[in-house]
Amino acid sequence: MAFNIAEFKANLTGDGARPNLFAVTMALPTIVANGSAAGQKITFMAKTAQLPGSTIGTVPLTYFGREVKFVGNRTFADWTLTIINDEDFLVRNAIESWMNSLNSNAGNVRATNAVNATNYSTDAKVTQYGKAGNDIKDYTFVGMFPTDLAPIDLDWGSNDTIEEYSVTFAYQYWESNTTS
Repeated sequence: MAFNIAEFKANLTGDGARPNLFAVTMALPTIVANGSAAGQKITFMAKTAQLPGSTIGTVPLTYFGREVKFVGNRTFADWTLTIINDEDFLVRNAIESWMNSLNSNAGNVRATNAVNATNYSTDAKVTQYGKAGNDIKDYTFVGMFPTDLAPIDLDWGSNDTIEEYSVTFAYQYWESNTTS
């Protein structure tokens, strides 16, 4: 088949999806100090996110010297956000509070109001938008909680920049507007 730019363009719906047209929404659990305000602010401060992937494992079984593969269980990789930091530290303080409720810095214990997953986990959503502002794909992360809060690098030579840090979340599974 010869190269045909017109055929290529005809098959690229909407001139292609753009990675910068997205939003993250998340309501933080009630155990988190200032969680409601921080959850609202995450929508504006989430600089990077990912549309999730998943992996279906295999179960190998040997039969007469030959490996036969069967479908295994699905696993979901952790989800990471890059957050823009501002001078109120609202989002970062909320994530620190959330993680401290899960396992305190000093005492190595979980807060009494965080003993059940329904109290310490939440759902989050990432929405991919089309260039006209319409939702073209939604993913909901179910039963999510933070597992890693990255440091913020400080540097006397970093002029004209704004602080950023990443937060990694574990979650139970994801759903999309095209799956159940």
